[in-house]
Amino acid sequence: MDLPRTLGELRASGHEFRTVKEELRVNLLDRMRRGEQRFPGIVGYDDTVLPEVERALLAGHDMVLLGERGQGKTRLIRGLIGLLDEWTPFITGSELHEHPYQPLTPASRRLAAETGDLLPISWLHRSERYGEKLATPDTSVGDLIGDVDPIKVAEGRALGDPETIHFGLVPRTNRGIFAVNELPDLAERIQVSLLNVLEERDIQVRGYQLRLPLDLLLVASANPEDYTNRGRIITPLKDRFGAEIRTHYPVDLALETELVRQEASLVAAVPDHLIEVLARYTRGVRESPAIDARSGISARFAIAAAETVAASALRRAGLRGEREAVARIGDTASVTSTLRGKVEFESGEEGRETEVLAHLLRVATAETFRDRLGGLDLSGFTDLVAEGSIIETGDLVSAEELLGQIGTVPGLAKVLDRLGLGDAPSPGQAASGIEFVLEGLHLTRRLAKELTDDGRTLYGS
Repeated sequence: MDLPRTLGELRASGHEFRTVKEELRVNLLDRMRRGEQRFPGIVGYDDTVLPEVERALLAGHDMVLLGERGQGKTRLIRGLIGLLDEWTPFITGSELHEHPYQPLTPASRRLAAETGDLLPISWLHRSERYGEKLATPDTSVGDLIGDVDPIKVAEGRALGDPETIHFGLVPRTNRGIFAVNELPDLAERIQVSLLNVLEERDIQVRGYQLRLPLDLLLVASANPEDYTNRGRIITPLKDRFGAEIRTHYPVDLALETELVRQEASLVAAVPDHLIEVLARYTRGVRESPAIDARSGISARFAIAAAETVAASALRRAGLRGEREAVARIGDTASVTSTLRGKVEFESGEEGRETEVLAHLLRVATAETFRDRLGGLDLSGFTDLVAEGSIIETGDLVSAEELLGQIGTVPGLAKVLDRLGLGDAPSPGQAASGIEFVLEGLHLTRRLAKELTDDGRTLYGS
């Protein structure tokens, strides 16, 4: 409320005009010097993508981010607004958010000349200085740049009057950041309309020769051009972007699990060993020769898998009246069918999709079992069924029912400790650890397993 409200008050406050790119540069350098996080919520790019983004911002370059789906391109672009000044002044009522020191349109220049230091000023928060357009084939030049407004012409204004123009999304984001998502999907003749914005920083509308020096950062995202036959970025437009930055999926397992933990909205407890299984599973699907590598396996695959597993645990808790919902390895079985639509398979794998995904899930479970519990003496679990006993579990077997079949098992405490479930786990946590051991022993050929028609799982000798 104490911000200047007129041009005179603004000048008296000592305010200095800075372009958008200067704001980004100054604020980025300030965060660097203070050791603050520059891009909160971005995982796995600290040593690869983010240094390139920072160099582009410091150089004042417009940029295009190239990468497969689900690599956080849009999240990264939207995070750039955090580097803008929190508040910036603009001429009250201006469609283009013109700075009081530099009015652009004829109407604003007239108003500034008439009112002088009494020119009214409003303030714009950085959250309102971002514009975004998903490129679609039906996007028009009018959507992005602007067009003649027939209503204003009908009101009696001359057709050559610049005030008859209805500005598009790009000029309306003046003094902010504008993003074009999936740029290759934009028709090539529409991409041409962005050439002047990127180089000359002005716009042209139906023959109007407007010199409106737009002040904005233009950022685009795209899949690699060989991804599909959807389209391409025209060469002159690529040439005008100052930086082309390649994104990627998490480079190691720890980053994959961190991303799942950060992004997944879990309705039940999912122990760390299960998150690791799903992270390994995602990486296995991504690297499998049966999967079309050009389409990519989005980070949303692992996130949706974790949420599905948590939902399965919550369903069991609701049906069995359990007080707590804790996911178990058996809950991962539902992932192969529910997430099949997120995966593009090679043409030779038709009809084997579910089989391929189920195999990769078993591989991920076995790898996690060896990594977490390798070297432990698990004879206490194999001895449970050495004399023909059967342990029954499944998505509708409660934790108490499973624990009742197990009783006291030598080595269980060490297992739970290795799995990060603590010295005093809850019944749900203990059941999750035990079922993981049973499945791991089966996958390493030390325990038999049978699936019944009614969905139960039987572990035996």
